[in-house]
Amino acid sequence: MIERLTEADFDKMFSLMERSFPEDERRDYNGQRELFAEPAYNLYAKRSPEDAALQAFLALWELGDMAYIEHFAVDPDCRNGGLGGKILQKVIEDTDMRICLEVEPPETEMAARRIGFYERNGFYYNDYFYMQPPIAEGRNAIPLRLMTTGGPLDEEEFSRMQGLLYKNVYGVPEDWSWK
Repeated sequence: MIERLTEADFDKMFSLMERSFPEDERRDYNGQRELFAEPAYNLYAKRSPEDAALQAFLALWELGDMAYIEHFAVDPDCRNGGLGGKILQKVIEDTDMRICLEVEPPETEMAARRIGFYERNGFYYNDYFYMQPPIAEGRNAIPLRLMTTGGPLDEEEFSRMQGLLYKNVYGVPEDWSWK
């Protein structure tokens, strides 16, 4: 159902990323491409069985005993047919560790719908304040929340997970503060 995305598919993936995520939630072209050299970072693709067109991609960091979905996007022409849920279920099934991802707080209808989608697919909303550090130079920090498989986080688990993300994904100290 999903397969490893190769550098040959990078331009198609990046085009979908640009259409799916605001600038503050993604790296620039070169910064994103450089992640192919990062052993903990993996890109997966779902292709059309008819013409092998890219239908969706998922970016997954493996950080010791935790995995982090950094980006997940389904092509707009392929949405609302259950494809996103099937991809998430496959990733959860194939990943033998807790998975986390970042979402916007449920302050807009779209954010609330996105949270509902992830909850229907086995994720728990953790209402701890979380600030995503700038993903790249010139980008802004973003107030988000973490969602996780395997149940909600307690404060200690949240702090540990936040520290892993800050250090390994964003390259800032584990105790980084946006203030």
